[in-house]
Amino acid sequence: MPHALFEKIERGLAGIRLYGIAPPKAASDAERVREIAAQQSARLRELEPDGLVVYDIQDEPGRSDEPRPFPFLPTVSPDVYAYGALAELTLPKIVYRCVGAHPHEVFLHWLENARTEADPRFTVFVGAPRGRAQTRGLPLYEAYELARAAPNLVVGGIAIAERHLAKQDEHQRMLAKQDRGCRFFITQTVYDAASTKSLLSDYALSLQASGRPPAPVVLTFSPCGSVRTLEFMKWLGISFPRWLENELCHSTDTLERSIALCETVFLDVQHYAREKRLPLGINVESVSIRKSEIDASVELYRRLSARLDE
Repeated sequence: MPHALFEKIERGLAGIRLYGIAPPKAASDAERVREIAAQQSARLRELEPDGLVVYDIQDEPGRSDEPRPFPFLPTVSPDVYAYGALAELTLPKIVYRCVGAHPHEVFLHWLENARTEADPRFTVFVGAPRGRAQTRGLPLYEAYELARAAPNLVVGGIAIAERHLAKQDEHQRMLAKQDRGCRFFITQTVYDAASTKSLLSDYALSLQASGRPPAPVVLTFSPCGSVRTLEFMKWLGISFPRWLENELCHSTDTLERSIALCETVFLDVQHYAREKRLPLGINVESVSIRKSEIDASVELYRRLSARLDE
């Protein structure tokens, strides 16, 4: 029987619920990896999302002129972690794959392995990191074309409102990805409702003009518990309206305030998306490894999940 995640993507439905994690650091020993996997599995069994997002963490030295707030540390391969350490977790896994970071033959080998699986495999393709030349990996469009050879592979893409704000063409990127087989989108972390609504507006108008159905758009949210976490999120390219940044920086409880603000932003965008008949979902993550912020991501997931049912 198909899982709810597959059904929602296949039918273009609203209400997809995801929880996102980064794999453990590559320097972690086997015992520590098992401990982390056990903790995350217990958390996910309690939350019961439709799927688990496992990120492919890459160094991005050209992302910003500002120094990186936290040093980059390589992580365990997301495929190895999702289908190895988390193998007993029956939840569908959506594994990110930075196609620009791996040689052509590596991608083909991965694709061949995916084709042998009987159940649907979910993945999100990410292009080469910004500011880095395409030297050895695949262009994003070629990865989508090659993925057609694996009919059991359910491929998603990235949607970035901040990029749309700068270039006004993110909706065209989304349509081009759909034409190549992309069946759902996961956004960058959302704190700016206005830029997100602008992207959804242009996307909806383009769909109407071309007579195409929308793909589910899953909005990512992440709690922010400190000024340092805020600086890191801004370095990642996440946009914070000035008023909202002030709220976080001057709050007596930054973590609780960020949860409340995320809920407000989501309700604003959800109301707008319903008017445009766009199917929205949620993906909640923590960009920090601090326990308090991970616990806050659980609370945020519960609040937004309840709001999806309203």
